[in-house]
Amino acid sequence: MENTIRLGRRNRLTVVRAVDFGLYLDAGEIGDVLLPQRYVTDDMQVGDVLDVFLYLDSEERLVATTDQPLVEVGEFACLQVSWVNEYGAFLDWGLMKDLFCPFREQKQKMQQGRRYLIYCYIDPITYRIVASAKVEKFLSKERPPYSGGDEVAALIQQPTELGLKAIVDGRYSGLLFHNEIFQPLRVGDRVRAWVKQVRPDGKIDLKLQQHFGHLRVTDFSAQLLGYLQQQPDGHCPLGDKSDADDIYRTFGVSKKTFKRGVGDLYKRHFLTIEPDGLHLTEQGRAEGIED
Repeated sequence: MENTIRLGRRNRLTVVRAVDFGLYLDAGEIGDVLLPQRYVTDDMQVGDVLDVFLYLDSEERLVATTDQPLVEVGEFACLQVSWVNEYGAFLDWGLMKDLFCPFREQKQKMQQGRRYLIYCYIDPITYRIVASAKVEKFLSKERPPYSGGDEVAALIQQPTELGLKAIVDGRYSGLLFHNEIFQPLRVGDRVRAWVKQVRPDGKIDLKLQQHFGHLRVTDFSAQLLGYLQQQPDGHCPLGDKSDADDIYRTFGVSKKTFKRGVGDLYKRHFLTIEPDGLHLTEQGRAEGIED
């Protein structure tokens, strides 16, 4: 086959034959790989090219599935522990066989039911897909190729005295300082962020809102607009009648400051005020940023 077959990743493989217990897919030099019958649908037939995930079953045999795991090899994710034994912890990653995290790859002893940030990789000795909670060693040592204002994807890693550590674009180490955090965040959350600067040590200072240099709005107006732009539906459930404590817990500002910010953005037609809260307008969603 032209494409390299990748264990622990999605692959596009061709169906070569059907059997009572599933379909066999052409995996090139590796040989044929079984897609068990539980994943076979009526419209699948010989010659079809299927998008499948390859991993090892409970008997360490290479097998295909059409299920999408919560993490693939080479990625970070926050997963819940399904069970623990004398060898390590087993994490729910959305497949029938749980993802194993040995004790040597745990920062602290993992507990059933709790969630942990991990990196998924292939053990070079056993060739098994495993997880490690010691995520720092899998981050790039190269200097990040960013400039101030660049947009990035941030995965919240852990709280620190200064703020929240984050993994940037699945490769680099970043930090959100407390004064840049205006929404509830927890380990495992994925957010859109912007680069403030890359420090000499290669660490990235992040912010959760773009710089609104040309708008001449108050600091909170920019913060509120940034918040709305980050919501998939552009909605904030808070409004003029919301409790001041709820406003402070969400944004860290007084109700008076909140109302001024809402009024500022309303006048600029960046949001509408509805009975269920604030709604970002198309003009507000498209509002550009200038550094």
